[in-house]
Amino acid sequence: MGFLSWYLGMLDSRPIITKSISSALIYAAADITTQMITMEPYSAWDTIRTLRMAGYGMIILGPAQHMWFNFVARVLPKRDVITTFKKLLMGQITYGPAITGAFFAFNAALQGESRIEITARLKRDLLPTLLNGLLYWPICDFFTYKVIAVHLQPLMNSSFSYLWTIYLTYMASLKKAVLQHQGREE
Repeated sequence: MGFLSWYLGMLDSRPIITKSISSALIYAAADITTQMITMEPYSAWDTIRTLRMAGYGMIILGPAQHMWFNFVARVLPKRDVITTFKKLLMGQITYGPAITGAFFAFNAALQGESRIEITARLKRDLLPTLLNGLLYWPICDFFTYKVIAVHLQPLMNSSFSYLWTIYLTYMASLKKAVLQHQGREE
């Protein structure tokens, strides 16, 4: 139990940085997996893309998960089925859209997209991604809120994110959204 004891100790002593590093590693692993699945023969691994994904996990997702799960546990402390569904609904209405929008905007900005291009990407990709997430996240969230201790919920969420991130990194790697301006493409 050496690593597990160390990790739990780090969660107690340095919760935000521990959760941030965990998210960064999971997002990097998911991106590497995505690239391995979608890579053309003889293509090169895109290290910058993997670093962008890890950066998102480190800078945005890790701290956001820490704050979100602690907030939800404070506002709705019970773990009964009704309260669990309330937590799940709160997440689907607020946290999910916010964190997914932040993911697309962060990734697009680091790829050099303009504010207008980022807005076009969000218009094109955010709603379909959120709708697809309704097929995946409610089950994951129910299990996380109902069974997992609050201090481990970000790790469980990031673990579920591994599969989801394969999908997200694929969506984020799509070409820029086509802009329409006065009937012509730009």
